[in-house]
Amino acid sequence: MGEFQHSVDDKGRMIVPVKFREGLGSSFVMTRGLDKCLFVYPMNEWETLEGKLKELPMTRADARSFVRFFLSGATECELDKQGRILIPATLREYANLEKDCVVIGVSNRVEIWSQASWMDYSQSAAESFALIAENLVDLSF
Repeated sequence: MGEFQHSVDDKGRMIVPVKFREGLGSSFVMTRGLDKCLFVYPMNEWETLEGKLKELPMTRADARSFVRFFLSGATECELDKQGRILIPATLREYANLEKDCVVIGVSNRVEIWSQASWMDYSQSAAESFALIAENLVDLSF
């Protein structure tokens, strides 16, 4: 849980908030996320998710597309001695990460957003928060 302001340096490195380091472990997986952010999963969560992706019916075009999109952007990461990760250029481009970014904890994963994208998203979500909450009732929330 939590929201942290960080930045990406000229080499594409970002310091992972201390709060998330232990949960992510020594190696973890980063990939394209939904809403133009990056998803970062601890290895055990990634393995569970990958198993579910393997169970999707490959006869369905939407399942094939999702699996390709999600897995083709995936990369295994490790922290350096300063607690930084190198975000590959393709993922930085996908999430529009240039300098300022926001790192948030979302249950079983960490998300990395460009600061501008996060501000736009969170403002839009805040405006419709009550409606979203009402719709979650249908999901037994």
